[in-house]
Amino acid sequence: MSGTTAPAHRSVLPDEDATRALGRALAALLRAGDLVVLTGGLGAGKTTLTQGIGAGLHVRGPVLSPTFTIARVQPPLPREDGSTGPALVHVDAYRLGSLEEVDALDLEAGLDESVTVVEWGAGWVEPLASDRLEVELVRPRGAESGPLDPQDAAAGARVALVRGVGERWAGVVLPGEPVAG
Repeated sequence: MSGTTAPAHRSVLPDEDATRALGRALAALLRAGDLVVLTGGLGAGKTTLTQGIGAGLHVRGPVLSPTFTIARVQPPLPREDGSTGPALVHVDAYRLGSLEEVDALDLEAGLDESVTVVEWGAGWVEPLASDRLEVELVRPRGAESGPLDPQDAAAGARVALVRGVGERWAGVVLPGEPVAG
């Protein structure tokens, strides 16, 4: 990691609505040129969080998992005041097997004009930007074996750890409770 790393902030996400709400809160902080790197196991809520980011950025939807298409560009819609925000570039790096495949996506080309969210991006996309937002989604204990039923409150809540890396995030108040250490 280069530059400054802000302390992580922790949010408990009891359901999909809370996960989308965190995404909307993050979208309020995001601007063109920002890179968001999402990590977490299968079914941890990466796409659900990205749906919230898309809603907060007011992009044309629906925001769907780009697992098989690898990347989707969601253009911005005009806001009530007539302005538009950045487009959302939503990438799923799960099926990528090499840095050459990441380079072939040419994510740098639109990075300055868009918010780029990369699921499964840790270890692959950090060279794209020294400033980035890292979000780790942790599933409840015992849920690693398969998808959770979002309606099953007894399954437990997911936890999101949000960390800003680089000068861009210095002094930015992230959603959630600060994590000591």
